[in-house]
Amino acid sequence: MWKYLVRIILRNRFVNLIIIGLITIFMAYQAMHVELSYTMAKMLPATDSTSLIYDEFKNKFGEDGSVLFVGIQDKNLYELEKFNDWYNLTYTLKEIDGVEEVLSVAKLYHLVKNDSLKKFDFNIVIPSSPQSQQELDSLKKVIKSLQFYEGLLYNNKTNVTLMAITLDKERLNTKSRVALIYDIKNTVEKFCKNHKVKVHYSGLPYIRTITSKMVEDELLFFVYMALIITAIILFIFFRSFKAVIFPILIVIISVIWGVGTISLLGYKITILTGIIPPLLIVIGVENCIFLLNKYHNEFRAHGNKVKSLSRIVHRIGSANFLTNATTAVGFAAFIVTGNKILVEFGIVASINIIFVYFLSLFLIPIFFSYMPPPKKRFTKHLENSLVSKIIDKIVYIVLNHRNIVFVSALIVIAIGVFGITKLKTTGNIVDDIPHDHPLYVDLLFFEDNFKGVMPLEISIDTKKRKGVLKLSTIKKIDKLQKILSEYPELSKPLSIAEVVKFSKQAFFNGNPKMYNLPNNQEKNFIMKYVPKMDGSKKTILNSFIDTSLRTTRISVQMANIGTKDIKRITDELRPRIDSIFPPEKYEVKITGTSVVFLKGTNYLVKNLMTSLLLALIVISLLMALLFTSIRMVGISLIPNLIPQLMTAGMMGYFAISIKPSTILIFSVALGISVDNAIHFLSRYRQQLKLNNWKIKESVILALKETGYSMIYSSVVLFFGFAIFTLSSFGGTKAMGYLVAFTLLIALFSNLFILPSLLLTLDKRITTKSFKEPLLEIFDEEDDIELNDLEIEGIDTRGIA
Repeated sequence: MWKYLVRIILRNRFVNLIIIGLITIFMAYQAMHVELSYTMAKMLPATDSTSLIYDEFKNKFGEDGSVLFVGIQDKNLYELEKFNDWYNLTYTLKEIDGVEEVLSVAKLYHLVKNDSLKKFDFNIVIPSSPQSQQELDSLKKVIKSLQFYEGLLYNNKTNVTLMAITLDKERLNTKSRVALIYDIKNTVEKFCKNHKVKVHYSGLPYIRTITSKMVEDELLFFVYMALIITAIILFIFFRSFKAVIFPILIVIISVIWGVGTISLLGYKITILTGIIPPLLIVIGVENCIFLLNKYHNEFRAHGNKVKSLSRIVHRIGSANFLTNATTAVGFAAFIVTGNKILVEFGIVASINIIFVYFLSLFLIPIFFSYMPPPKKRFTKHLENSLVSKIIDKIVYIVLNHRNIVFVSALIVIAIGVFGITKLKTTGNIVDDIPHDHPLYVDLLFFEDNFKGVMPLEISIDTKKRKGVLKLSTIKKIDKLQKILSEYPELSKPLSIAEVVKFSKQAFFNGNPKMYNLPNNQEKNFIMKYVPKMDGSKKTILNSFIDTSLRTTRISVQMANIGTKDIKRITDELRPRIDSIFPPEKYEVKITGTSVVFLKGTNYLVKNLMTSLLLALIVISLLMALLFTSIRMVGISLIPNLIPQLMTAGMMGYFAISIKPSTILIFSVALGISVDNAIHFLSRYRQQLKLNNWKIKESVILALKETGYSMIYSSVVLFFGFAIFTLSSFGGTKAMGYLVAFTLLIALFSNLFILPSLLLTLDKRITTKSFKEPLLEIFDEEDDIELNDLEIEGIDTRGIA
């Protein structure tokens, strides 16, 4: 197979370049149409019961996360000039395209009893801007008397007031949401600048928009950083501009293909797919390093450029294919999670890792076939360099001090196991944002003054038409609200019970003391003033009751607490809810973004563990194709599982929780770290054939030859992943230093432990089955005939 591939690559160089160029142009066109995702990532499959309950709730009552909150803290807000500017700001925001409603202390509604018509009029408190301070003072008294809004729009104790801006749900899922959010911000900033007031923003629409913008900014930043760092490392290693320019050109093409694939598959750029381009750069450069090292090794051995180029395809091609396949499997394992964002990430990453393999396999030989043979100074990195001294030291330790290697490995394992005992599983909705970021600081502001902005909803089905309007049901709702108020993590509840209290206060001419539930006699009088509950008409009650008047809701806002606290609250609430609403008579469901996040986190952690196990099994099967021997597969996995153990231990020591953004690290790291073991064992088997199955000599020669590429590629991967530590997102940052740490440990493990195991277990491991693989690596005795290889523009006949 590899002979034919060499001929295809080198005989048809120009045709191959044209084909790759045309595909790149097509992918670049597709990449120009790629879009950012502005929707909240669905962590649960659509068929999950929690997801179905949430969808049912949204169908009845609408989206629970379409409100943007703007908050200020100012004890002088009710000064005439400032208040009028706040009033004008409220109505200016309402005129922005994409804003459906704005609610603030300058635009409140209250119920006014109309005795002549026997009904409540739903009037605005301040129909026009006040003309005098006296008028404003009297309006302030009216506003403060409306207990319905206290704790929702203002906090009397801290002098904090907010605007609740309801946004068009259709706009929120499109690119235009960015312009909408920034239009709102720019309008608000004018008020704050004029009055020197600090403003705070929050709410799910705002959080999602800002994080999406951060993803967009970081995508370009990491691509540039990856290109710069890998270029510098390549030049340090090879001391040749050609060895820098061509690999960088290859990875740029791979990035174009990667972004084009996202668009071609109909996906959008998310926080995960946004890191694929820099990942492809790092993995692509790793491929190029193995190919270039082999090219220089071969040329130094016999001085024949064409023979060297053909052999890098022969001898590195299959091993490189397997290393890229194992890396792709590490990413493809996410497909089984059922989570949309992870499935897309897994599909795009795995496909493009195979793409970058073929790009490097084709283009490195083609590019260097057009170049003159490498000069001696460009192959000096294989001789008396620092890396040579390091490899010689490793060989000495492996030959003479294997006991120290094994004892050190056992100590590392013990440290890792102890660290694992400290691991915790948790996560927050706004978890990846740094605590000093304005987004997170503003979130804390709203938590301190209004208990939070994360929606938690309780849906109550009375199982009877018009069952919600019964006073007994409303009293049960009020009783449940009192229980909810016991939790400091929850804001003031909002429900039909509060609307009924509001109605009673209006019936008694706005008396604040009457803001409570009516008795049966009062209810009969008050209900005469309440509009008929016709589901086709929009009334104040429609926000809390479905059209059949059978189901209602209690809405609260929750602080940005962890999944453990969310579970604690929901678990504690369930029996207390059942004691108020007997399950045989009522169906009460706890839902909302907070609950969906809790269930989604637990679901993802469970499925990511499954995907890690699946990745391990599939990688083992792939390695079995190459090594056949079960023992050898087991031995090759040992030095690559130790780094996983150490990484998990480090997470325990540094209190890095197991959550979706950190657990995916293990599959990625396993798929990449096993590459070194594959290259080493592949070369080890070749050396066995060349050295008459002498194990000791074969191990040492394999280590000396592959050691350069193992160190070079690991350095590139280490710094390539380390750039992600500069991310603003906690999950991406954690992936950066945890994967970099894992790969560093894997390098030492494969350089010291793997050769030591082979030498110690010798013939018990190197069995006959290991000598007869299912996937054959090129045999030295089966070299390609140069006379059979015709390359346009190069005469290979007669080259010795």
